[in-house]
Parts: sequence; structure tokens; C-alpha cells
Amino acid sequence: MWLWLSVLSACLLGVYDVAKKKALQRNSVLWVLFGATLLSAIFLSPTLSAGPLRDHLMLIVKAFLVSSSWISGLAALKYIPITTASPIKATRPVIVVLFSILLFGERLNLWQWAGVLLVFTALYLLSRSSKSEGIDFSSNKGIMLMVVSVITGSASALYDKYILQTLEPLFVQSWTNIYISAVLALCILVKNLSDKENREKFHWDWTIVLIAVLISISDCAYFFAVNEDDALLSVISLIRRGSVAITFALGAVVFKERNIRSKAFSLGVMLAGIVLLMLGSSIA
Repeated sequence: MWLWLSVLSACLLGVYDVAKKKALQRNSVLWVLFGATLLSAIFLSPTLSAGPLRDHLMLIVKAFLVSSSWISGLAALKYIPITTASPIKATRPVIVVLFSILLFGERLNLWQWAGVLLVFTALYLLSRSSKSEGIDFSSNKGIMLMVVSVITGSASALYDKYILQTLEPLFVQSWTNIYISAVLALCILVKNLSDKENREKFHWDWTIVLIAVLISISDCAYFFAVNEDDALLSVISLIRRGSVAITFALGAVVFKERNIRSKAFSLGVMLAGIVLLMLGSSIA
């Protein structure tokens, strides 16, 4: 069951990434994230339940990790095409796989290792394709921001595996959204107080509602997948990165981005790797 929950999460995540970039046309990074997260918190408010202080402190740590990943990742979309940002974001499983094996003792079978190899190959090919668009990976601000997003996002995924050993998925999701909203509200307040002449203003956009719905359902499926006893975080993370296929396709259509043919080949390699991962997990 955790396998299909991961696939559902990946599909919704792909549309979510495109909706975020679309929302940036009317609002700043912080306002888009704050509006969507606050709505998600409201959607999940019926599932709120009390818990000990220790549990809430753990979720506050997660909120800072997620906020850092989201802010840097969304800010990157202002500088680089989404068909370039998505492959870089998809490198997150590289870190997650390595540390899942080291920290949690996870073991992959032959099919799963073959899938991992194909996914990593696809990520390398996608990164090379982006270079032809004149993007210098060593100095581009958007690339640097995506690297920060990947690192903090990987730390968050590993942390999920740890906290979900003792906490219920809906408890984690509902309270984390509240704490992320608080962190983002604080960031907006600090930014506006420090730069009163260029205060960030919010403009209502229905795309933010779509973002909130997509991430709420996607995260719910993800948390329940990770919470299953036989779930492999390394495989779940790789499958979720398959969302790049949807992001890529929609990004090409909606934003009319270039160099699509060469990137599409690399994307096919990635999808083949994810299929092998799914097959390997079904026979594990």
C-alpha cells in the first residue's frame, strides 16, 4: 500500500510545483508559501490533537527544515526555468538513499538498485541538458538556491523517518503546517520591518487555494506511506521525485520553456528507473 500512496503523492506533487511557479506571477515567495500553508493548516484543523511538549518541539524543528527548503526552492524558480529546477530538485533522493542505508539500515534488492542507477543516470543527463540553455551551474543564483533546497529537503525527509516511528501521520502533518505558517509569518514580518519602503503585499490568487489542496493531500499520502512498517524511505523518496515528469510536461506547456526534446529523453530514463523501483518493491 505504501508504494501506491507514494505514487499518488508524486502525481499531486508534480502539479503542485507548477502551481507554485504560476502563483509567483502575482505574489512574492513568502506570501505564496504562507497563504498556501495557512490554508492547509485550516483544512487539517479537524484532525488536531493534543500531545506532549517533546513531540511539539520535534515538529518545530521539522517546520524550520521544511520552511528553509520551500523558501529556497521557490525563490530559485524566479531565476531558472522549471524544467531545469525540477531535475535539480530530483537529486534529493541521492542524499536520502545514502543516509537511509547508513542511518536506518535499509537494504535494496537487485531490481531496486537497477532502478536507482537509472534514476541517477537520468538526473545527470537532465543536468547536462540544462547547460545548453546558458545556465552556469557554478555561479547561477537559482542553482545555488536549489542546492540549499535539496539539502534541507533531504534532512527533512530523513527526519520524517525518525519522528514517524513514534508520532501519528496526521498529528505530524496538522501541527507541522501550523508551525510552518508561524515561521513564514515571522519571516514576512521581519522582512517588512527591515525594509519598510518595499513591503511585501499580498494579492489574492485562487492558485494559492489549489496549492494548499494539492500539498495537503500529497503530504497526507506521503506520511501514511512512510508510517507503514515495511516502507523503504529511499524508495518512497525516489518515487516522489518522479513528480518531475508531471512538472516537466506541464512546465513545457504552461511556460513555453526551451530545450524540451533532449530533456524528454532523460526523463524517459528516469521513468524507467522508477518502474524498476516499483517492480522491485512489489517482489521484495
